[in-house]
Amino acid sequence: MALLTALLQTAFAHAAEEAGANMAGATAVVEIRSALNTASSSAPSKSNLDARSALSEVSDQFVRDFTSPIADYSQLLQMAPGMFSYSPNGVGLGDNKTTMRGLSDSNSVISFDGIPFNDTNGVSHHAWVFFPSQFTSGAVIDRSPGSAATIGQATYGGSINLLSRDLESQQRTSATGSYGAWNTSLAGLEHETGQFGPNGSSNLLFNLQEMKSDGYQTYNKQKRDAASLKYRYQVSDDTAVTLFSSWLNLTNNTPNIKGVSRANYDMGDYRDLLSGDPASPKYWGFNFYDITTAFNYVGVTTNLGGGWKLEDKAYVYRYWNQQKYNSATAINATSAVDKLNSYLTKGNLLRVSQESPFGVLRTGVWYDYANSFRYQIPSDPRSWVDVSTPNFTERYKTTTVQPYFEYEFHLTPTLRITPGVKYASYKQDFHHLQDNGGAVGPLGGVYNKNTGKITGGAPYVDNSVTYTDTMPSLDVHYQLASNWSIYAQVARGDQIPSTGVFDTPNAKVTTTPNATKSTTSQVGSVYQTEQWNLSADVYHIRLDSPYSSSIDPVTGNPVYFLNGSEISQGVEAEGTVLLGGGFSVYANATVGSTKYDTGKWVAGAPGDTETLGLNYQKNGWNTGLFVKRVGKVYADNGATHEAYNIDPVTLANLFVNYRVKSPMAMVKQAKLQFGVNNLFNNHSIVDIAAAGTKTSSSAAPSQADLLTVLPARSVSMTLIVDF
Repeated sequence: MALLTALLQTAFAHAAEEAGANMAGATAVVEIRSALNTASSSAPSKSNLDARSALSEVSDQFVRDFTSPIADYSQLLQMAPGMFSYSPNGVGLGDNKTTMRGLSDSNSVISFDGIPFNDTNGVSHHAWVFFPSQFTSGAVIDRSPGSAATIGQATYGGSINLLSRDLESQQRTSATGSYGAWNTSLAGLEHETGQFGPNGSSNLLFNLQEMKSDGYQTYNKQKRDAASLKYRYQVSDDTAVTLFSSWLNLTNNTPNIKGVSRANYDMGDYRDLLSGDPASPKYWGFNFYDITTAFNYVGVTTNLGGGWKLEDKAYVYRYWNQQKYNSATAINATSAVDKLNSYLTKGNLLRVSQESPFGVLRTGVWYDYANSFRYQIPSDPRSWVDVSTPNFTERYKTTTVQPYFEYEFHLTPTLRITPGVKYASYKQDFHHLQDNGGAVGPLGGVYNKNTGKITGGAPYVDNSVTYTDTMPSLDVHYQLASNWSIYAQVARGDQIPSTGVFDTPNAKVTTTPNATKSTTSQVGSVYQTEQWNLSADVYHIRLDSPYSSSIDPVTGNPVYFLNGSEISQGVEAEGTVLLGGGFSVYANATVGSTKYDTGKWVAGAPGDTETLGLNYQKNGWNTGLFVKRVGKVYADNGATHEAYNIDPVTLANLFVNYRVKSPMAMVKQAKLQFGVNNLFNNHSIVDIAAAGTKTSSSAAPSQADLLTVLPARSVSMTLIVDF
């Protein structure tokens, strides 16, 4: 923190001295874009001078050189201020979630090339089965609801836009081989055609990879096969068509609750998860996932003339998760669960803009339709014969429509004001079958626990609900100098309620919830020179707390109501300083709080996070040491807030890359990477996966508490050869 503070004070003092001289050249604002040099190009994460909110751009170089080849996309998000995630089975080997400004993964939009994707039963994301890091070229992270043009089902906390790989002008074929700790291996092939066809109008990039690992945790094996393709056709100088397609299949042996018992942790065993004994309820053969995903879009961009531009993307993506898992305490005819979570989502995103001397108009509409099928059925893990009555079985359809409009007024060459408004409509249609009480119940029938069957009652029940919301936004951007800008923003975000609203007897709800809302206010500044790339902001967010329910005394049906509100506020900064001789330093920090209006901390929200990185880039070498610290957080036990204290966590990663041009005939370049994750072999507890008892806490811990723990140090070697 002291280092970061000193850097910021020095930089902004220097900026103030330059401001007077630079104001005379305010019309040269655009020139700074071409003047940026190594300080910006070496930054693993940075803002930009056009930023209208708290923005960070994670570079393609960081993905290529400072993440493991087996990593998922969560690893490239670690660099931005206030963001972190953990992978207890090892990097890229588990379904981890990313926290931003103290808000969980489910509170934010994650999109790919601008197209939002998320689970349909509640806004959550699965990093281990969508877009391995090597399929991306970085990310743009907006730690706010964004402007009216920011679309998604959870703009409540912010948005993350993963970017597909850039196409290259020259042909290249790359072969990748990687091997590391826990028998982890990856083999990959990537081919870039370069420009081909009439006038070089076509370009194609495809990537194939297979990853295998025993994993850090006992018997938590993983196998991932994945492929992606990107094709671009330049129809004319004004029009281009882009096609993207990806596919991934993941199989593994992972239990439903993925924690290490406190009893084992206290004995120094940080990895005991599953057993090799077929007589044990924790036998690895009783626990597995088989997940397949696909993501496809076709996009058209065209210049219509007169300053008008159009961008349209039609897409379809699929998630199919067949999971089977057993109880950790018994083996019998109903101790396991046969579970399916699947959805097929189709949609279209149309954006239209028009630029004139007065400013820029932006308008468009997002349409998204998802068809989902989910069930959980008690089963026998020895035979996987299911009982006749499920815990629940449901089909539902979700239709989302979000039109938006904003206008960026160019009041002067240096002052821009952008008001906007977005309307959101979320319609859900449910079809629940009879169940044993896990969701809607037997629907008037009688459930016999001994036979596992239902007698009488309605076979199913249908329900429908629509949530609507209007979200305004306003931001002001002022260019103090050609290399220094400031902004202020006020924006409203929202989040669609979970489908669990209707998981109540007979699916009867007297009062349904509304979409939860947030209002963000923030001011910030971005400053860039040859040696400095700095940004800082101050933010205040008021958020609706999650819903609770009570029973209506007349109807006997649940009534949903807000618990109150949360306040997230703080200050954050990031910057890169060029030291010379090939060295640069990167640092970021966020200091603040995320609390309920009762004063209690929201689970998983730290009071501070810091990152410090040292980079050396010269003569074929590119070395990076990055240290991330996450301050103290709390974990809940049911409705009890702050039940557990989680001590600060420090995690360090080291990557050393060496490139050789034309090492032999037919080889354009070879890169050797040596990587170390968790350099200091830290086994910190980072969360509570499950409480051992209803009353366990840090003051009265239970040996049955299941803990989320950092994996041991892992080392990998990777060779990439370009032909």
